[in-house]
Amino acid sequence: MHTKRLLKIAAVGSAAAMMLAACGGGSEEAGSSAAAEGSAAASAAPAESPQIEEPPAPGGDAYAGPVGEGEGQVNILAWPGYVEDGSTDPAVDWTTPFEEATGCQVNLKTFGTSDEAVKLVQGGGWDVVSASGDATLRLIYGDSAQPVNTDLVPSYADIFDDLKLQKFNSVNGVPYGIPHGRGANLVMWNTDKVKEPIDSWAYTFEADSPYAGAVTAYDSPIFIADAAVYLMATQPELGITDPYALDQAQFDAAMALLEQQKALIGEYWSDYTKAIQAFNSGTTAIGTSWQVIANLAQAEGGKVEATKAKEGATGWSDTWMVTKDTPNINCAYKWLDWIVSPEVNAQVAEWFGEAPANAKSCELTADKDHCATYHAGEADYWTDVYYWNTPTAQCLDGRTDTQCVPYSEWATAWAALRS
Repeated sequence: MHTKRLLKIAAVGSAAAMMLAACGGGSEEAGSSAAAEGSAAASAAPAESPQIEEPPAPGGDAYAGPVGEGEGQVNILAWPGYVEDGSTDPAVDWTTPFEEATGCQVNLKTFGTSDEAVKLVQGGGWDVVSASGDATLRLIYGDSAQPVNTDLVPSYADIFDDLKLQKFNSVNGVPYGIPHGRGANLVMWNTDKVKEPIDSWAYTFEADSPYAGAVTAYDSPIFIADAAVYLMATQPELGITDPYALDQAQFDAAMALLEQQKALIGEYWSDYTKAIQAFNSGTTAIGTSWQVIANLAQAEGGKVEATKAKEGATGWSDTWMVTKDTPNINCAYKWLDWIVSPEVNAQVAEWFGEAPANAKSCELTADKDHCATYHAGEADYWTDVYYWNTPTAQCLDGRTDTQCVPYSEWATAWAALRS
């Protein structure tokens, strides 16, 4: 594991998160006037989740191609660590070679949350975005993203099949993006505080947990789905089959579990450098985490272990999407194929700390154990990992005899829980 790289990217992510918190989500200047104007507009635009009665059929056609000469620039929104140009570490640069090969100048803005990403896309001026599953359907149903012609992305052929045409990156069998990478949300514990290995979320949710006051949980409305995953295993009578498709009774049960958990919480986390510090100091004994957090904590000498819980887990798979009205369509497609190509996807996955989406990337990582650590090609590992998705009023599990609670109401309920 390249711990120096991971520590640097953790610092970058922390700085971005703190900047967003301090500035209320304001944006730094982008490299083009269009991107800068889009950022300014996004600052005033609400990041609302459309409450959909019946999701519309995909609007518009995918770009027919062929991919031609680039327009000279591509305006990119991305998670910190996904688009590196050597400024963080001179040895880490897959942006400059892209610019040299294509003539497409990269204008980058990073964001700290999915809500921020949605706001920025809604503001306009962007060509592509790396969107997590709790943003993708908001962009699709909000008419902010266009279908993707995978025939124009040769590297798509090498993407793991179980990441293609998922409920969070496609509609009615139409792809709206190219998978980038993935990770599972794990239960992690400090081995000085928790003496026996853990394989369950029970110690983070149940009222009789011996770790009351030292439990942590991810601070986001999407964490409601983590409670739903636990209920799927422990209260099957609720009938939950998809943690992002909760009718009112199921949603109320998840919120009741989270209210119960709140008494156990020492602190919620969103900045994962602070989560690492809390685990390593013992302030946090147990809670939800990511594999990259476990690796970073151990690299700093922390006594922590992490595993996927027996009840299953939520997780994330990010998708490169093309915005609906991009004027730089050729550069956008060139970027999509570049960023998920075997060599570049290997670099990104290793730098950021995730499983690559491109199956051929596993042979190209500098750390030959990287894909094993992140379970990249283990299809069975991912069968009970429920990737973040955007809840909609039309139930994502296929039910038509009831309505489900949409994301906007998840956000309202989470805010009330945290108040």
